[in-house]
Amino acid sequence: MSHSVHTSSTPLTDLIFGASVYFPPLFKAVLLGFFFWLLIHPLLRNWIYSGEIWHPTLLDLSLFILCVSASLWLLITW
Repeated sequence: MSHSVHTSSTPLTDLIFGASVYFPPLFKAVLLGFFFWLLIHPLLRNWIYSGEIWHPTLLDLSLFILCVSASLWLLITW
């Protein structure tokens, strides 16, 4: 009884291939969204932390999420 083991379908290569296929688009969107956030945040910082907003940290986080979503949309359509 002989068994042939193929080294090309090991779990490690599947993990590396899966990471190279699925991780970079999300990473690109987060990185581009972070740069958008860096451009927008200083413009809105005084208004966010002025006291008019109930929770400035949540607004800041949601602004970051909006920037990441916009950058993902930009990457998909471009």
